[in-house]
Amino acid sequence: MHLKLDSKLPDVGTTIFTVMSQLANDRGAVNLSQGFPSFDPPEALLDRIAFHLRNGANQYAPMPGVPALREAVVAKTAELHGRSVNVDTEITVCTGATEGLFSTIQAVVRAGDEVVVFDPAYDSYEPAIRLAGGITRHIPLAIHENGFDFRIDWQRLQDAINEKTRLIICNFPHNPTGAILSSDDLDRLASAVAGSNAFILSDEVYEHIVFDGEQHQSLLRHDELWERTFVVSSFGKTFHATGWKVGYCLAPSELTAEFRRVHQFTVFTTITPIQYALAEFLRSDPSFYEQLSAFYQQKRDHFCDLLDGSRFRFKPARSTFFQLLDYSEICDDLDEELAKRWTCDIGVASIPLSVFCETPFTGQRLRFCFAKDDDTLAKAVEKLQQL
Repeated sequence: MHLKLDSKLPDVGTTIFTVMSQLANDRGAVNLSQGFPSFDPPEALLDRIAFHLRNGANQYAPMPGVPALREAVVAKTAELHGRSVNVDTEITVCTGATEGLFSTIQAVVRAGDEVVVFDPAYDSYEPAIRLAGGITRHIPLAIHENGFDFRIDWQRLQDAINEKTRLIICNFPHNPTGAILSSDDLDRLASAVAGSNAFILSDEVYEHIVFDGEQHQSLLRHDELWERTFVVSSFGKTFHATGWKVGYCLAPSELTAEFRRVHQFTVFTTITPIQYALAEFLRSDPSFYEQLSAFYQQKRDHFCDLLDGSRFRFKPARSTFFQLLDYSEICDDLDEELAKRWTCDIGVASIPLSVFCETPFTGQRLRFCFAKDDDTLAKAVEKLQQL
């Protein structure tokens, strides 16, 4: 007897990040595709992990997270965003932001519910929505200023919200475009959802990487939005440690209770010694995340300066550690085909924007990660300058 397993996600293949990183490894290309830094976490943080590994912090942490880490995040949230969060009932440490996103979607979305995402949209959103039985409604971000300034199309959002809308997923600072929200945008979002039954999932993993004197406008800052919002963030992006997979979810008590009902049966808890180390480092070295924007702005500026005189069109990213490059003056190839070919032929890997969109994306753009050491960036740009 041959048993056949019918897939819940029959059209979902290997994520583009895995595909491009593997291709880069196979071809010996400079990998500016997947979003991971090429430098190590701070030494003091690594020392704290080593200490806790050797001093008894190797068993299960409490399901909501180590109290000291929750307390440190609550203190940071109050200082940066003016939001007082209950340490016992409104914060949960999760196994990376991806688990936080997944658990939120499973907690909120029922069969037939509609979920709004903004394209280009991070590729983990829709599979999680489908697994919950939901229906994804894609709204393209509006593009201004020569194709590099992405913003929410407020009219399209308003038109999309109806009695079936259960969740709206925001991702600002935005991957892959670098778009950010203003305080006026928070007011407009609150106006758009007023009177609806829609909750909001705010993916804020790049909260500490915003450039040119701009300030990250977390949904935590807005009283009306906070009442219906799950805010998910990541220590991996902040401390150059994407492989640790430690994040957290902030939400009002009632929402957190539902989140934890899923979280406890998805992963139950998150790696213990790293939680203790993060708690101590957040309190002892706040300057690290306070200076992160300046650190990555230098990387962005260096990458853009190296590209000066190339055939690419671009506007320096407003946030995140990704830079979009428009290749329309070089060729008119489809971005996914081109990204793979350039990885093989010129030896630089990138991510195509079309994979983040439901409908074909207008314009020829590729995403490059500049969270790399200067030598790596110089090597990559030397190859890109030859195009």
